[in-house]
Amino acid sequence: MKINRRLVLLVTAPLTVAVAFSALALAPATNQALQANRLADMVDVAAGAADLTHQLQRERAAATALVSHQGDSAAFQESAEATDKSIATFNGRIGRLSEVPGSAQEALDRIDRFTEELPALRAQVRSGSTTISALAFGYRIVIADLNSYRDGIAQADGVDADIADRIRAAAALSEAAEHTAQEQVTVMRAQAAGGFTVASQRTFDASRLGYTESTGVMFGLGPSEWRTWLERTLSGPKALESRKLEDRIGRTDPSKPIGITPKAWQKASDDRQTLLHQVEERIDESVAATVDRERTRLLWTAGAEVALVLLTLVGVVLVAARLGRVMIRRLRDLRNAAHEVAHTRLPAVMSELSQPGALSGSTPEQVAERTGNPVETTGGDEIGEVGEAFNAVHHEAVRLAAEQARVHEQFAETLVRVARRGAQLTSVMVSELDTVQRDEADPERMKTLFALDHLAIRMERNTNNLLVLGGYGNARVRSADIGCSTVIVAAAQQIERFDRVSLGAIEAGIGIAARAVHDVAHILAELLDNATRFSPPDAQVGVAVWRLWDRAVVQIVDEGVGISADRRAVLNAGLREPKAGIGDVRSMGLHVVARLAARHGIVVELRDSSGPGTIAEVTLPKGVLAEVSEQPAPPSENGFETPRTVVTRRKQDTVRGRVGRPVGAGARADAPAAPGTREEHEAPARTEVADAPSPHPVHDEPVSRIAGVSASGLPVRKRNAPQQWPARDKRGGTEQRSGAGAPRPTPRRRDSRQVSDVLAAYAQGISRSTNPRGRPANNDDTERTKK
Repeated sequence: MKINRRLVLLVTAPLTVAVAFSALALAPATNQALQANRLADMVDVAAGAADLTHQLQRERAAATALVSHQGDSAAFQESAEATDKSIATFNGRIGRLSEVPGSAQEALDRIDRFTEELPALRAQVRSGSTTISALAFGYRIVIADLNSYRDGIAQADGVDADIADRIRAAAALSEAAEHTAQEQVTVMRAQAAGGFTVASQRTFDASRLGYTESTGVMFGLGPSEWRTWLERTLSGPKALESRKLEDRIGRTDPSKPIGITPKAWQKASDDRQTLLHQVEERIDESVAATVDRERTRLLWTAGAEVALVLLTLVGVVLVAARLGRVMIRRLRDLRNAAHEVAHTRLPAVMSELSQPGALSGSTPEQVAERTGNPVETTGGDEIGEVGEAFNAVHHEAVRLAAEQARVHEQFAETLVRVARRGAQLTSVMVSELDTVQRDEADPERMKTLFALDHLAIRMERNTNNLLVLGGYGNARVRSADIGCSTVIVAAAQQIERFDRVSLGAIEAGIGIAARAVHDVAHILAELLDNATRFSPPDAQVGVAVWRLWDRAVVQIVDEGVGISADRRAVLNAGLREPKAGIGDVRSMGLHVVARLAARHGIVVELRDSSGPGTIAEVTLPKGVLAEVSEQPAPPSENGFETPRTVVTRRKQDTVRGRVGRPVGAGARADAPAAPGTREEHEAPARTEVADAPSPHPVHDEPVSRIAGVSASGLPVRKRNAPQQWPARDKRGGTEQRSGAGAPRPTPRRRDSRQVSDVLAAYAQGISRSTNPRGRPANNDDTERTKK
């Protein structure tokens, strides 16, 4: 998981907790605001209930007058229509309610049922089939439910105590108005009956007492201004006239007719009810205004708290995002610097330090200071400390690499000095061997001396390996290009089992440029040495060369156990990209091949053979190749090409003519001589070609075996059969192979061209040995040495 996601999770967790606790803290204020909003809706419905109550009271009075024959149906119809409008308004206000207290909800349910039964009650009134008592009772029940709803909303949750008292006071005024309305109906019933009965008198008195108690409750719970409103409203002429009539009726004895006409009483009582309803509406407006103010206050309080919490959370989020962005940016800069150092800068520094002479006299500390700091901006916090620590690690890594490069340079210099001293000693040994060989006539001793000479060539190759690993190369420079077959023979002469190298198809005209002859021979020598070491001792190692467009391909094929795919991939990677260090001694040859190949743009690749063994493929680029003219020799009568004129070593001049021993018996004429890759100080190449036979006769060889005489007077023998390179015995000497008298079978994967090139290379080596100190005169291929 990335750091930005971790930081988001790190900030989200406390923010979630903060939001949860903020919600819990905001819940009471929000709940109070919601309750105040619900209370405002219920108060609005209470105002509608007061209007509906007033209309029902008027309809009840008109219905009582109609049933008692004190009124007409037109007045009843008018009051009924007004009641229906009030019911519609009331129901519309009820639809906006979301929640009401339990008792208030029960009252609303009973009111709804009454409105459904109201048409039937009106039909009874119009038909006169109901009694005044039943009529009064029906209306009284619904009016009581309406008053009960007004009183029940004061019990809603979250209602302030002062507001609850105001709601109860308004409900008490509605009850007082109901008492006066019942008093009106009681008087109308008494007028219809001819006077009060004892029961109706008590009812009248109870209504008056109920009005007084209800107004007292209103005065006790409501504010003082409400009492003022009521007293001022009821102090007018209409209210005084109603009270005057009420007092006269109250003084009327039972069983006596009431001395007030029904019309006068109805008008006076209607006027008083209207005045009470006016006060009731004013009080309801006051309650609604108070509730609305409280609702507004609670809404603003809740909104302010929500806004404060939101602003706080947003501020926290912004601060966390800003700080997190800065932290993430710094961490990303640190990561990018680490990636740049790991994948670009440090490998570039290491590659630069791996080159010879990279330090240029600077100390490791100076090299480390020169590379600079990968992290430029640091700080006093932990991230800045990490950046400083990373700079310190980078500085120390470069310093250690420079220290290691200095150690490698010192080791390489020591290695080169040792190699040069070894080369000098090898040169002295070769010079001494030349001196001993010049005067040696014993073939057995000559055989041993030739073996030592070949051993010196191999020692010289190992010395050249050390020079290549030390960063130096062969100091000799040729003046002419050399044919590829000659270079292959010279490379084969530098390995121990040169006799196992078999030349295959070599395309004519392929040559090696003079500047790359020794390095190409060195590369092929190392590959041939590996092929002969890791293949059966009796198997041949084949070499084939052909041209491929503008380049040439050399394949070396052995019949060994092969290399696993993983190991071969590792080796090919090492051949493509040579290591800068000295490398593993066990695979020193491949390190040398990789370095020499990289020097000339040569591609070396190990491939799997179709059968047992491995194919080493060397691709020579155009810059390494040269055009040479190679004329094939005419074939002999046995099917093989006639070899070029072969001359023996100058050391054999003293044994010419000895009894029963052919010239050069100690060293076979077909054995390859030392290749032309001596160390640059004194050792010259030993491979040359002498094309002109000498006319001098030779008397020590049978006539049938002599082909001619060389320029130095040595006999040239004629071969009856192709010769293979001599195989070595266990002591390191050469094993004489038969075949001088009778032809041997043709070796596997060889033809006449292969044998011709092998013998030609051998002739060149022998020709060089005939010149004093092994240096041929007047030859275009003379090797030049550098000290």
